[in-house]
Parts: sequence; C-alpha cells; structure tokens
Amino acid sequence: MTMTAPAPPSRGQFETRPLLVFWEMTKACALACAHCRACAQREPGPDELTTQEGFALIDELADIGRPRPILILTGGDCLQRADIVEIASYAQRQGVPVAISPSVTPQLTASVLDELRACGVHSASLSLDGSNASTHDTLRGIPGHYEATLEGIKLLKEHGFTTQINTTVMASNLHELADIAVTLHDLDVDVWEVFFLITMGRGTEVLESTALENEDVCNFLVDASRYGFTVRTVEAPFFRRVAAARKQDPQPVDAAIPGPLYHELRDRLFEKLGAPTAPVRAPSAATRDGKGIIFIATNGDIYPSGFMPYRLGNVREEHLIDVYRDNTVLRAIRAATFEEPCGSCEYAQLCGGSRARAYATSGNPLGADPGCLIVATYRHH
Repeated sequence: MTMTAPAPPSRGQFETRPLLVFWEMTKACALACAHCRACAQREPGPDELTTQEGFALIDELADIGRPRPILILTGGDCLQRADIVEIASYAQRQGVPVAISPSVTPQLTASVLDELRACGVHSASLSLDGSNASTHDTLRGIPGHYEATLEGIKLLKEHGFTTQINTTVMASNLHELADIAVTLHDLDVDVWEVFFLITMGRGTEVLESTALENEDVCNFLVDASRYGFTVRTVEAPFFRRVAAARKQDPQPVDAAIPGPLYHELRDRLFEKLGAPTAPVRAPSAATRDGKGIIFIATNGDIYPSGFMPYRLGNVREEHLIDVYRDNTVLRAIRAATFEEPCGSCEYAQLCGGSRARAYATSGNPLGADPGCLIVATYRHH
C-alpha cells in the first residue's frame, strides 16, 4: 500500500502540559495478574503519598489553568485507598477532572460508584484480557473473575460511567481479540483501550506479540473501531500510522501486510457482527510516554509512563509540571529526536514508537521501538 504521510502534529503539542496524569495511589490489590506492570501486592506500601500530598498534587494541576490534565487514579487497586472519595471530591472542587481505573474485586460496589459519581467522576476503566473464563481467569489469577468482570462492566454502565475496557495484547490471547471485541460491542462499552505488552514487572514472564502480529492487530483494531466504540492503544503509537493509512485506503491491499492474523480476526468479527457500517473511531492525539502522559508512582517518583521505569524525580521534592516541562529526556521525546529508524521516520511525530518498549529492550529511552514493523524490517535488512 502506498500513501502520503499526514501532516505531523505541531511540535509544541503537549510541550507545556500533559493530557493525562496517572497517579498510582497504592500497590495494594487482591488480584495476582500474570502481566501486572505494578507487581501489585496484598498490602499497601509504607511510603504511599498521603491524602494531603494528593491534595497538593491536585492543587498543582489546578494551577495550570484550563485545559487542565485529567487525573487518572490507578494502582494496584485504587479502591483500596480509603480516601479515594475524599481525593476525588477535592479534585472536583479544584476543577481537575478525574477518572478511575479500579480492579474487579468486592471493593467495586454500587455504593462506592454512587459516591464517586456524586463527586464528579464520570469515566472508569476495567480490564478484560480474554474472551472466556479460561484465558482471563488464568491471567488474573482468580477463578470466576471473568464473569465478575462482565458484571462489573454492567455495573459501571448502570451508574452512568463512560466505560473503558483495557485489554493487554500478548501471544496467548491474540486469536481471541475479535471475540473480545464482540463482547464489548454487546455490552455497549464506550472505549476499548488496547495495551501492547511491555516486558516489565511480572510481564517479563509473558510472551509478547511480534512486530508483524502487532501490524495485523492494529489493522484489525481499525475495523473494530467501526462497531460503535472508540479504540485507542497504549504502547502502540504505530496504531496511528496504520489508522492514517487506512483512512486514505480503507481496504488493505498488500498481499503480505496485513498478514493472516489480520484476516482471521477481521473475518471472525464480520462473521459475528456483520460488515461494519459506522465510521472509524480511532483518535489521533499524538501522545507517547513523556509526551502528553506522565506517571506518579505510589512513593511519588515521576516516570514518563507506568510502563517506563525511567525515574525523573519525585513530587515530594520537585514540582511535577516543572519536571514534565524541563527534563532533558522528556524534551527529546517530545522533539522526536530518536535513534534510527524512528528518528528519521516520516511518522516520528505522529507515532514516535513506544518509548517504554525501546527502554525495556535497549536501556535507551530514545532508542527504536522493535514492536513496530518498520523498525523490524529496517533491522532485518
């Protein structure tokens, strides 16, 4: 397929403020997921940010002015924090939008959702990593968790939350993605956020997908986004390249790319839901680790993202926004000054590769992303 690259996003986009601020409120979680980024544990750690320190973080985000970043409360399981409603209420008073990313456990109740809705939380995400109990429960480490997750999705919808479902792509569930998409369609979810595995945390023991499989999955996700929910990716910014290509040429015509996995997933989706009729819903905001995204660990350490353990500072000692704006690595990431072939790629600004995967595989946050087919092909030749 031949195409002209779209105009790159402005280099100033996300230069002075992030779009999303992730706060890992606690490592405490009742689950034992095989691919857990956080290496979550049963009990909270002794060095978690306090309620008052959380307020100070919110004050800093409020001081930025509009548009303020979205504060995403995550973990571990953010519902393990007894002060989550207090934190969300304070954010509402300060005009900082909040979303939550809880685990599906007995902590996820109608009453706590009522409280969070009352203090302005409108968006929530849950994780679903398989199309059946066998796959999902094995990854999550809890029998019966698949059915509990489906009930959790329904509970969020009943309480009026914009409901996002997170799915991590890995070798073990690649062939289930079409059936997961069907489940999300049937449950009327709003957003499908598809994570491409980074081998960190417990994920170092999980087999990731190949660059060619990633290309197939990205093409499939363009099709999936035509069934009523928005599709976004995490650690696969090359999805934006694929989506841009498909926008110009909706039907992939290259005999080899996309490959057999794409055709298998697409055909399964069409078989279950019929040919798509809605337009593509794949946003193109050119974020990446450290560009539009910043992450705060339980102890206040600042990272470019939750999947990139490259320490930038600590909110107990420095202002988060100063670190975001001034750190030399983050400035290089936002300027797309990467090693080859990412650095000279025509999609360097639109995509730029997963900085987390580059760091995980080479130790260099500005290295090339081996999960991208362009990089894999470049290295092969």
